[in-house]
Amino acid sequence: MKVKHLKEAQLGQLVKVLKGRDAGDVYVIIGIVDDKFVMIADGDRRKFDQPKRKNVQHLEFQPMISGEVVQSLQECGFVTNGKLRFAVNAYAEFANSNAE
Repeated sequence: MKVKHLKEAQLGQLVKVLKGRDAGDVYVIIGIVDDKFVMIADGDRRKFDQPKRKNVQHLEFQPMISGEVVQSLQECGFVTNGKLRFAVNAYAEFANSNAE
């Protein structure tokens, strides 16, 4: 398994969880704690106000960054759960179209 390093993690980036009860689910990075941990949320099971603290070694970084999430975080310091859900759904559609 190829381990991704934090220098690849960015706010608004979509990640797939590899370990834990939420393995296989897609989330958005909404905060960077330090070089080992990030805060993730999807707007559905994990809301913005209660994000999951996750070890970066347990994540697979996807090559997609949600511009709306990044812009909202920079302007307001928070992002709506609807925008998080939209970003996750957009990635799911992107992944499904590439799989076909």
